[in-house]
Amino acid sequence: MSVERIIFVVGLSGAGKSQTMKTLEDLGYYCIDHLPPALLDETVALIDRGGIGQLAISLDLRAHGELGDALTSIRATTVEHIVLFVDARDDVLIRRYSETRRRHPFSDDGGSLRKAIALERTTLAPLRDEATFIIDTTDLTHSELKNRLLSLTTGSYHHHSMRVSIVAFGFKYGIPLDIDLLFDARFLRNPNYVDTLREKTGLHPDVAAYIEDDPDTQAFVDALRTMFDLLVPRFIAEGKSQLTIAIGCTGGRHRSVYIAKRMTDDFRERFGLDARLELRDAERN
Repeated sequence: MSVERIIFVVGLSGAGKSQTMKTLEDLGYYCIDHLPPALLDETVALIDRGGIGQLAISLDLRAHGELGDALTSIRATTVEHIVLFVDARDDVLIRRYSETRRRHPFSDDGGSLRKAIALERTTLAPLRDEATFIIDTTDLTHSELKNRLLSLTTGSYHHHSMRVSIVAFGFKYGIPLDIDLLFDARFLRNPNYVDTLREKTGLHPDVAAYIEDDPDTQAFVDALRTMFDLLVPRFIAEGKSQLTIAIGCTGGRHRSVYIAKRMTDDFRERFGLDARLELRDAERN
């Protein structure tokens, strides 16, 4: 594989370039921040040999003289590319810099912030004219910015890339870290007390049949489905890129595995999401 597409992220300081790069990374782009234009050709060649298909590069234009290098390098790029210019109103930029107390890269010692912004805007005007797309972040939330970037990179606001990890675990081995939601399946019938089922996991048909014979099992699954029908579209709308759900039982071999497998299938079939099942403790003694 070689580089198929490059998104060049440029724009005004404080307009949201860093957040744009983080979002593009969530969308599967390999991201390089603050790259000097003089290193662009060499960097793309190295990335090309590394087998990376989609690349996002934030160009470092803090040195005024590098604007010409940036324009020359972008125009010479033979790979399919997008120039994305990130902008915002001056009053919003001033407020953002006042809140962070950072020094504007175009400010001189003793110069006002407003003059620095005006100088940067004038300097970057030729690059703005070259832009494929301009995103004004003045009134955008993070999730709205993500939707805008989804639209630009996929052509659809309805496309989403939220990945779901469903972890079956045993409470006696500790609760997994870095999870978003946790559910306890220990109230269901426990196959561990049946000699012929003890060494099998919740993926085995005999264990599944035993758990399904519990009248509370289907009620539990239905309740989870109802809740996820409510939550999943809202997680996606908020721009969440990773959802981790933990299902626990005593040892992590039977009940949690069975419920986690059903939920994984549900996320794939009902929502069309990239859902992955992890059996953390199923092989422990």
